[in-house]
Amino acid sequence: MSERKKAKKTVRKVAESGCGIGPGETIRVGLLTSGGDCQALNATLRGIAKTLYNLYEKAEIIGFLDGYRGLMYGNFRRMEKSDFSGILTRGGTMLGTSRQPFKQMSVPDEDGNNRVELMKATYRRLKLNCLCVLGGNGSQKTANLLREEGLNIIALPKTIDNDLYGTDETFGFQSAAEVAADAIDCIHTTAASHGRVFIVEVMGHKVGWLTLYAGIAGGADIILIPEIPYDINAVVSALKRREQTGSKFSIIAVAEGAISKELAGLSKKELKSRIAERKHPSVAYELAARISEITGQEVRVTVPGHMQRGGTPNPYDRVLSSRLGVRAAKLIREGGFGRMVVVKNNEVTSIPLEESAGKLKMVDPHSSLVEEARLLGLSFGDR
Repeated sequence: MSERKKAKKTVRKVAESGCGIGPGETIRVGLLTSGGDCQALNATLRGIAKTLYNLYEKAEIIGFLDGYRGLMYGNFRRMEKSDFSGILTRGGTMLGTSRQPFKQMSVPDEDGNNRVELMKATYRRLKLNCLCVLGGNGSQKTANLLREEGLNIIALPKTIDNDLYGTDETFGFQSAAEVAADAIDCIHTTAASHGRVFIVEVMGHKVGWLTLYAGIAGGADIILIPEIPYDINAVVSALKRREQTGSKFSIIAVAEGAISKELAGLSKKELKSRIAERKHPSVAYELAARISEITGQEVRVTVPGHMQRGGTPNPYDRVLSSRLGVRAAKLIREGGFGRMVVVKNNEVTSIPLEESAGKLKMVDPHSSLVEEARLLGLSFGDR
């Protein structure tokens, strides 16, 4: 036997004993992708699968279709090694996904069935050793609920919003930031040609990481994010300052969830009511109307929308998602269940899932990144 084969056999023996899987036994791992899609889901699935196939002599991988719905109702595929070939650069998710709000988990389904009990029954019927959940904040809350119910769970941090608490980065974020920055790049020439104010609406209902990064990378002049409520008069003043210094156009990068100082002072109930009463489809259009009303300037709105979730993952996300996938498989080998794989200071590690579930990682208005953006001359519309 060659030295390479001997080494691989040794690795497998260590792996199998660490998870309680004996030589010749089969490890069974479930995979599901939940919530919004993003560019590097397939790359992460590939990272988990390829590592499991290398660590275990016999590995059976079950792919649940359309997120938690597949787990609830037993819709799955028994995956083959070939399923994970050629997907590193493919966006979206080959398993499909769906949004299953955490609040709905305690509500019976259309047939009166307990959703959590349905998921537990599928897990046990398939004799899974572990379930890997690729998802964002809401998906990880459900994953933590399943952990509390006794299932072996490994969570992986997926969201273009980069808002999962406990990890420096989430896969999908850098690719989405690249798409959003490209949109801002493209707006520059037409804005300069026509001497207009352009507003680019970037995804992000609750946090502003994506808008902040895309805005800086794309050379926006004003960045409006949920963590820093804006004053319309401060926004107008920033536009006038640019005009006075000879700039004939301006670009505003605004997050979907950007909010004015006036609205920020309302209760959640009052805020929800005010948003429901909006005459405009989103904050970008409302902002455009206010600026035109005050200044008389011509304002145009561009919404890249779901383009930010689509397309090929960039090289950074391909590497990141591969590393996260490998770490997830190693946790399975070690029996390190109930944890989320995270990035800390560019090192891939893990934390207890309950430390992250239900918490948001917000942009700190006083962070060095925000202060550096201000020193570059960017306005956050607050002063």
